[in-house]
Amino acid sequence: MASAQFSQYKDLIAEGDLALIWISRGNIKAVTIDAKETFNTRYGSFPHKDMIGKPYGSQIAIRTRGGTGRFSFVHVLQPTPELWTLSLPHRTQIVYTPDSSYIMQRLGCGPHTRVIEAGTGSGSFSHAFARTAGHLYSFEFHPVRYEQARLEFEEHGLLAENVTITHRDVCEDGFTIKKGDTTSQEFAEGGADSVDLNADLVFLDLPAPWDAIPHLDDVITKTDRAGVCCFSPCIEQVDKTIEALEKNGWSSIEMVEIQGRQYESRRQMVRSVEDAMQRCRDIKRRKVEGIEKKKRLIEQDRLDKENKDAAPRKREPLTEKSQFNPFGKGTRVKEGDPNFQWKQVTKIEAEIKSHTSYLTFAYKLVDKSRDEAAVQQYLDNLAAEKGPVTKTTSTPTF
Repeated sequence: MASAQFSQYKDLIAEGDLALIWISRGNIKAVTIDAKETFNTRYGSFPHKDMIGKPYGSQIAIRTRGGTGRFSFVHVLQPTPELWTLSLPHRTQIVYTPDSSYIMQRLGCGPHTRVIEAGTGSGSFSHAFARTAGHLYSFEFHPVRYEQARLEFEEHGLLAENVTITHRDVCEDGFTIKKGDTTSQEFAEGGADSVDLNADLVFLDLPAPWDAIPHLDDVITKTDRAGVCCFSPCIEQVDKTIEALEKNGWSSIEMVEIQGRQYESRRQMVRSVEDAMQRCRDIKRRKVEGIEKKKRLIEQDRLDKENKDAAPRKREPLTEKSQFNPFGKGTRVKEGDPNFQWKQVTKIEAEIKSHTSYLTFAYKLVDKSRDEAAVQQYLDNLAAEKGPVTKTTSTPTF
């Protein structure tokens, strides 16, 4: 079992570790390190025993077949929620890092936060919550996906730390975990029959979050402000969700959409004014030569028609092949060629591809009363330090 590898860091690869093998940017595979096993790819086979004892992040290289003298290599990386998101088996649509990181920051997820996640799915966001939150209560209504996620969480050591997963349709049955439920929660003999979730943060990745929202008052914190985020791919879902949030007393409602664009570092050839002038002169020269050669071809065609018995003449190209052109088409030059001067530039993706869903945020404070004795004590202490303070009797605004 790869215990604590998603919440703690270690230096060396060891037997039994869960490791992520980076083959290429879009190809990352999760493997459990076993000295008797071999990781096979189209580029070659990499024995696990060659990885054991190496630092995480090491490049593992092998010589390719055929006697070419070339090498193939992979990198062995330690699991993180971000890398796991790129490599995990998709059982459902997943929450990617641009969305998950923003949601946790926006709702203030931290080491003392108790989180409810409805819609475990493939467990992408679950791993991020497990690393950051104090405790995660995850709910999945699909029995097969529940079993798969529970086994995965157990193998990754999350159930032993701060994750509880429950098989439940929260839209119908709410969020309260009771003794006898299909859950990873363990109930002590003679102890309470239910779990006080007291959640500070709620994440709903459901087709109909408006059906689950009325059940939240039973499980969110009563003494502090609770936050909720609903993850919905369609704007029609957002509209119905907002109606349900307003009806159930949630406020500060806002919908946002995360759009990310990749930046790539490249080298670009430096183009001088002399290059531009030379290019203009080259264009003018080629144009004049082309016109003259075209006239000669027309004259040749006329002579060929008059003398039909003569052998056909070989046509020459109108202009010679263009040499390298730093401003467009021409002879290809490899990026970084030392015969030319280069500068570092940034290339931006032409399309924005990161949208997966709309994020609807809202907040609620269940108990809006205040402890007058505690307030008076605070004012008395403040007065003792800075002088008299007038007590306010106005109703606090939330």
